[in-house]
Amino acid sequence: MYKGKRIACVIPARLASHRFPEKMLKTIQGRPLLQWVWEAASDVSLFDEVVFAVDDQRLLECVTAFGGRGVLTSVACQCGTDRLVELCKREAIDADIWVNWQGDEPFVKPLMITDLLSSIEQPDQDVWTLKTRITTSLDITNRNIAKIVTSSTGRLLYTSRAPIPCVRDVQDLAKLVADGLYYKHVGLYAFTSAALLAIGAMPPGHLEEKEKLEMIRWLEHGLAVTVHPTAVEVFGIDTPEDLARAERFVVGAV
Repeated sequence: MYKGKRIACVIPARLASHRFPEKMLKTIQGRPLLQWVWEAASDVSLFDEVVFAVDDQRLLECVTAFGGRGVLTSVACQCGTDRLVELCKREAIDADIWVNWQGDEPFVKPLMITDLLSSIEQPDQDVWTLKTRITTSLDITNRNIAKIVTSSTGRLLYTSRAPIPCVRDVQDLAKLVADGLYYKHVGLYAFTSAALLAIGAMPPGHLEEKEKLEMIRWLEHGLAVTVHPTAVEVFGIDTPEDLARAERFVVGAV
């Protein structure tokens, strides 16, 4: 229990990956990628339970082989959140708060989870996620990076692939970066059970379909998304190049 809440960490893992086929079966220094994630999550004292939500028997066998717990979920799930929704609907896990830790994120640090869950005892919140400060001008214009704008209390106002906020009268992006104006999304989430059930009933949103960002659907349907800052930044495994980088990283070569 943490802050009076039972916390479950669910690690969604999908075998079919468009950019890097079957990446979830790859290894880093001879150990399965999923085992790295499992060991990192198991080091987080705030979790009452750590469970994989997978879509293929081979992934389930991989998880079982290194002593993890896995549950098969539907191949029709479009994203990791959908897998958490399925487990919540099935009542497969007993939890007050569900943390979504992606199966291709082996280097998440415990401090990031502490940051993520720092306000879970407060009322009127549905979803929690993280942001970190953008430090280069290139990241502001990079459409692969979701930018975050929040209220003074940390409530998500909007997220976009475009540079937001738009500063009408300033053209010097480097100065805006130095001023700490821009933040990017860090893809860890926590949900209440009620939020997951609500998300499971939501049709896709109009703006979500344009931006291709699932958080916008939650905003469009009125969920309260709280964004906490974190000073920690890690990288995931999206491409073969990322896997090679991870190999170098774990031996201290990066």
